[in-house]
Amino acid sequence: MLQGLYERTMQLADHRHALWWLAAVSFIESSFFPIPPDVLMIPMILARPSRAWLIALVALVASVLGGLLGYAIGAFAFESIGQPILMSMGKADAMAEFNTRFNDFGFWAVLVAGVTPFPYKVITIMSGWTSMPLGTFVATSILARALRFFIVAALLWKFGPPVREFIEKRLGLMFTLFMIFLIGGFVVVKYL
Repeated sequence: MLQGLYERTMQLADHRHALWWLAAVSFIESSFFPIPPDVLMIPMILARPSRAWLIALVALVASVLGGLLGYAIGAFAFESIGQPILMSMGKADAMAEFNTRFNDFGFWAVLVAGVTPFPYKVITIMSGWTSMPLGTFVATSILARALRFFIVAALLWKFGPPVREFIEKRLGLMFTLFMIFLIGGFVVVKYL
């Protein structure tokens, strides 16, 4: 089923309304859809590199707006909608413990999930459920998603098709390593 969904999403990249489809996929991916917007972004940017920044901006805006939907699901409908989504992703077992610690690290959780391959939708729902301050959530989401989408756009704009394989296979790992070093640096500075 997931492979068919992936292939359908790839077909949307060639559609004449691809920017609208990108916005839709970016929006729903932030709250419940399993396919990331990169699947549309990459072929769209490769086809029209001059639109790389517009494509990244559309993904950013729609993703943050979709994150607000995820936040609302967590805040107002966690029991009926949010919990089943998290359970289907295998994330329900640690919800109670996670709730007690989440807001202590909320900024970092949103930043890491927004940039790395960790499912951003999990963090958007959890942010609403734990009542993370909305301003912190929005600001961090903008920062994280801008980093993710504009770095992908910049790499594709500069290097084109050769970087596609790298992005599809290794960029998540690179973002994850970057975040580990960044957080590690803050921890070292704090405790020295």
